[in-house]
Amino acid sequence: MRKQKRQKFSEIKAGLDDAESLIRKMDLEARSLQPNVKAVLLAKLREYKSDLNNLKSEHKRLASANSNQAARDDLLESGMADAMSVSANQRGRLMMSTERLNESSDRIKESRRTMLETEELGVSILQDLHQQRQSLLHANDTNK
Repeated sequence: MRKQKRQKFSEIKAGLDDAESLIRKMDLEARSLQPNVKAVLLAKLREYKSDLNNLKSEHKRLASANSNQAARDDLLESGMADAMSVSANQRGRLMMSTERLNESSDRIKESRRTMLETEELGVSILQDLHQQRQSLLHANDTNK
């Protein structure tokens, strides 16, 4: 039973570390976007960071309580169902947060793709205008 708890805590810790890594990547990605999109995404990221920090604190609290023999005895007395429901609840919240992070990451990628397409279109338009200007200047010089 203790081995299972340690394994679950390790899995949760790995999930928290993965979520933190994703948040850092999204933060870097968001900072490279246009100011109007950037502000919205950074606000969402602050929310995600706060959620993640709360989950990390909860995990740390439970992990330290779990290492204490008295806390183990209390958990055993109150029943393993409580410990399992706490773990399942935390896992559910972590999975929900991870899903929100993934959705935000997808939105950031889509915004970046749109931005690059728009930039490419702008460059194309500028090139066409330059070519038309050159044609007009050449036609003007020919008429003189």
